[in-house]
Amino acid sequence: MDLCVLIKGGLFFFQTSVGIISNCIILLSYTNILWKRSKLLPVDVVLSHLAFVNLMVLLTRGVPQTMTVFGINHVLSDVYCKVVVYIYRIVRALSVCVTSLLSVLQAVTIAPNLKWSCVRLKDMKYLALALVSLWGLNMAVCIAAPFFSALPRNISAPQFTLNLGFCCVYFPDQMSYIFNGFAVSARDFAFVSVMAFTSYFILRTLYRHRQQVQSIRSHNGGRNMAAESKAAQDVLRLVLLYVLFFGIDNIIWMYMLTVSQVSSTITDMRVFFSSCYASLSPILIIFSNRKIKDGMKCASRQKSVEIYLCQL
Repeated sequence: MDLCVLIKGGLFFFQTSVGIISNCIILLSYTNILWKRSKLLPVDVVLSHLAFVNLMVLLTRGVPQTMTVFGINHVLSDVYCKVVVYIYRIVRALSVCVTSLLSVLQAVTIAPNLKWSCVRLKDMKYLALALVSLWGLNMAVCIAAPFFSALPRNISAPQFTLNLGFCCVYFPDQMSYIFNGFAVSARDFAFVSVMAFTSYFILRTLYRHRQQVQSIRSHNGGRNMAAESKAAQDVLRLVLLYVLFFGIDNIIWMYMLTVSQVSSTITDMRVFFSSCYASLSPILIIFSNRKIKDGMKCASRQKSVEIYLCQL
């Protein structure tokens, strides 16, 4: 096997494996918390939703891409090709939408002024409505994806074709090709703009809290403020991580819109960088979230006790 193919396949396999395991850890941790306490906080609901969406991104894009790199082709039928592409388009869009929702939720959580109380997403009813609305919106926006998707043909690919390896997206003309690209980018930029605004608001609020810390020396208030500040900083790290890979992804995507035939190397680069957030964000969540770390420690201690008892 060619060394370049081996390295590329190894990178995709490592990225996909780490991402799937990390997202599963988050989902299992929150499932355990829900089972023990019968309740999740709004931030926990959004984080678990983000982990599920990122897991689906890796299953519908990372796994097929890894198989394609190693030469495992023609595994899916034409129908499954359309379904996988449709699901991938939805969950990829939801990744940015849910991250944006998380930043908004954190912003309204630390908002000191009363005018934010009218948009409090801390009410689970409104949070559930927001999540369902995001699913419905993206399912409607991505509805055209299956109609342009099909298995790769034996003949040379026509112009304005996105070759995904396991599946191809055939656009009828240059106008639809460019319109699709700019529509996707415009949607992503809209939600990234929301992230940027809420991140600015969070940073400004944290700065004002620090300036006023001398006047809020109440023990309980200071402790709550510290907890909220740490949570806000964790969300800002997630937003920064997404914006970083979003920028790389869209630079490559803008280049792809300028050419009629896209090389497989460019496509692989875009797939790799667009999947980095789904793979790395759960690691950031695991190491910054106290609930998940405590749950992992408890599970580890319980496993050690079980092994010790079995040895007796």
